[in-house]
Amino acid sequence: MDIEDIKTFVEVADSGGVSPAARRLNLSKSIVSRRLTRIEAELGVQLLVRTTRGGALTEAGSTFRDHAVRIAAEIDVARETILPAGDLRGHLRVSMPLSFGPTHFAPVLAELARRHPHLVVMSSFSDRFVDLISEGFDCAIRVGYLSDSNLMARRIGHVYGSLVASPDYIADHGAPDVPADLTRHEALMQGTEPWQFLDGDKVVTVQPRGRFKADNGTALAVAAAAGLGLGYLPDCLTRGYVASGALVPVMTDYPPPSAGAYVVRPPGQHPARKIRVLTDLLVAHFEEHPELWGLPLRS
Repeated sequence: MDIEDIKTFVEVADSGGVSPAARRLNLSKSIVSRRLTRIEAELGVQLLVRTTRGGALTEAGSTFRDHAVRIAAEIDVARETILPAGDLRGHLRVSMPLSFGPTHFAPVLAELARRHPHLVVMSSFSDRFVDLISEGFDCAIRVGYLSDSNLMARRIGHVYGSLVASPDYIADHGAPDVPADLTRHEALMQGTEPWQFLDGDKVVTVQPRGRFKADNGTALAVAAAAGLGLGYLPDCLTRGYVASGALVPVMTDYPPPSAGAYVVRPPGQHPARKIRVLTDLLVAHFEEHPELWGLPLRS
């Protein structure tokens, strides 16, 4: 049984059909279908029920998929073990935030691709939390506070933030002095997330409210500069506005706790070497370019 056929079946199973698997693999649908047909013929069972919307795994397909994932992972580890230390091959699918990805992380991916000409790097930029397994990503770069999950994570750097507002907003509404004051202010938010602040060693959690929401940090920084409310944002998104005077740090005696930037991957005993190499490059990038993230703003 060909290992590429096995990997192709896993892609079909995880993406929900031949067409999305072909797009992920950058192959024609005919090649993907031929590989799937070949593996079904060898096993003597139907693995996928084709539908107009894609495909659904049969009971046999679901069982075989779990084994196929482990087989493919073991083959990848074996290949990496015997390949020269600097030689990465195959595909690396990475998800990263739109707010930081193009400016802060894309240069690292470009350097990875330059150093490893046989590695195909496929990146996706979105501020939503993608499902790594069902959407077929090897790993993701996430910024902020990680929620509990079964994903494996490694911190690659610290990220500092501040509460900011425009001078016009402060003139019209005043500036909050303590976290409890935030209930009387307009908050610019991604969703319904709580905001946290440090009162000495104590973490104070506030549930803000606001009428302007966006799923992108850059858009929230623009809204803050426009005077729509208070922004709870990473310094790297607001530094230019603060330098120009368009935004002013407020409530600086109660700074947000430092967040982090992380590489997260699906659960497993050992990360693939391509993920380890990317992670090491990102850690080095943070250490060599602290100006990209900066230090907490203080008055």
